[in-house]
Amino acid sequence: MKKLLLVLLAMTVILSACAKAPESDPAKPYAGATLNVYNWGDYIAEDTLTRFTEETGIRVNYEMFDSNEIMYTKYKSGAVDYDVLVPSDYMIEKLIAEDELLELNFENITNSEYIDQSFKGLAFDENDKYSVPYMWGTVGILYNTKMVDEPVDSWDILWDEKYSGQIIMQNSVRDAFAVALKKLGYSLNSTSKAEVDEALELLKEQAPLVQAYVIDEVKDKMIGNEGALAVIYSGEAIYTADENEDLAYAIPKEGTNLWFDSMVVPKSTQNQEAAEVFINFMCDPEIAFNNTDYIGYSTPHIRAKEMLDDQIKNDPAAYPSKEVLDNCEVFVDLGQDMTEYYNEKWNELKASLN
Repeated sequence: MKKLLLVLLAMTVILSACAKAPESDPAKPYAGATLNVYNWGDYIAEDTLTRFTEETGIRVNYEMFDSNEIMYTKYKSGAVDYDVLVPSDYMIEKLIAEDELLELNFENITNSEYIDQSFKGLAFDENDKYSVPYMWGTVGILYNTKMVDEPVDSWDILWDEKYSGQIIMQNSVRDAFAVALKKLGYSLNSTSKAEVDEALELLKEQAPLVQAYVIDEVKDKMIGNEGALAVIYSGEAIYTADENEDLAYAIPKEGTNLWFDSMVVPKSTQNQEAAEVFINFMCDPEIAFNNTDYIGYSTPHIRAKEMLDDQIKNDPAAYPSKEVLDNCEVFVDLGQDMTEYYNEKWNELKASLN
């Protein structure tokens, strides 16, 4: 009798456990997985990650960076096994050259069909093997129309002593040197050390006029009327102009940087397919629209752009004319020697501020 009771008890426990065991959801094959995503600050709608987890069952550890160089250093340190990165053009080119990225399986990223053809085959990934475009834009000058009473159409104005203490620059080696190089009439991808030296001297000349070298803080400073002129990314300019009607954006006549940020899967990933599910989700028309509408940056996504208000679609700050874009340059990877030289000169500039 005792043996029979033990057998019955064992069967009851087994049946109870089976009854409680959750059935796998075929619609969520990667449920329970966790992705490490590294993206720019303020670069995604507030509810995007929650919606992704609800839809897929995949959790996300989300980190933010404020420059390509910071992202690269953190990734290369190996401290975190990142699954998705969102670098800019020249940094993607660098990562491809270093064999740090995986080729994407576009069978898992079917929503990439919504990316406009003009954003395919870009120079940093000519065969579209490694990246999917996320956002794009320009670098220009944000100015307060109540503080600046002259046309803002040239980088020259950032050296005008009249605005001493009211000029805000980007705390980024490539962006800061790009401004000086374009003012001098050179390429922002210059590999001439003499030209870089000349740009450094120009930045040193400007330094006493500069209130601060910042990244994300530029938005609050300009919204709060703390500066008259600021070097800024176009999406941030659009956001700030919505918050302060006295702000306007200009792309200087000498030309500027046209940039592209794209999603990639690095070789540190522990789950490439789940990472591709994330990229595919970000390319869903509704999600892509929510992201571009929330952060203010220009989208390469056909359907998302169609859903935007006409005011945004016709805003030259967000979607400049072909003539303006043709006068812009895309950053390229300068190679190790020149990258180190730019960094050396950037550090020299920073040291001169003390």
